[in-house]
Amino acid sequence: RIKKESEKMGLHLNIKKTKIMTTAGNGAVKITINNEEIECVKVFCFLGSMIDRTENCGPEIRRQIALGRSAMLSMHQIWKSKDISLTTKCKMVHATVLPISMYGCESWTLKKADRKRMDAFKIPWTARVTNKEVLERIKPEILLEGKITKLWLTYFGHVMRSDSLEKAMMLGIVSGTKRQGRQRTRWLDAIKTDTGLGIEQLKE
Repeated sequence: RIKKESEKMGLHLNIKKTKIMTTAGNGAVKITINNEEIECVKVFCFLGSMIDRTENCGPEIRRQIALGRSAMLSMHQIWKSKDISLTTKCKMVHATVLPISMYGCESWTLKKADRKRMDAFKIPWTARVTNKEVLERIKPEILLEGKITKLWLTYFGHVMRSDSLEKAMMLGIVSGTKRQGRQRTRWLDAIKTDTGLGIEQLKE
């Protein structure tokens, strides 16, 4: 149907570039268009974020933190410069490094291991001061987690302001039985844990 509707608007569906990902069952699904089978994938990149069919944010979080570190290392000449003050360098971290490390974090569900990775985020420069002193000034491990929580709440408030499909999905209850074993932490559970508030209090 997507192909037919696209053609009405003069759009051509490229089968080779089209991917399918499911989150139910074993993920195996077979869909063909014009006798061409569409590839079923477990992971794909969408708008700069890695989407995993297992709903595990760990790989994406590791990827974004690595990209942040890479951005930091690419600016090593700036960090080593004695002509640039530490205050300016800290502002540059806020403006160029942290946004990369937190890209798409509004949808993340953080586990203990993910939080530890953020705590291990280091600033690779020693411009006349020790790395410890730099960390004490900008505290990136606190900023990362604190900023992410703030963005969570901003997104939550945006969704809750109007009756929408997103709101129904966020607050809805899915019928059926739960999978065996320990249940995964949900996005909403993470917000309630970080804020110490219940869902009704968050709505207010």
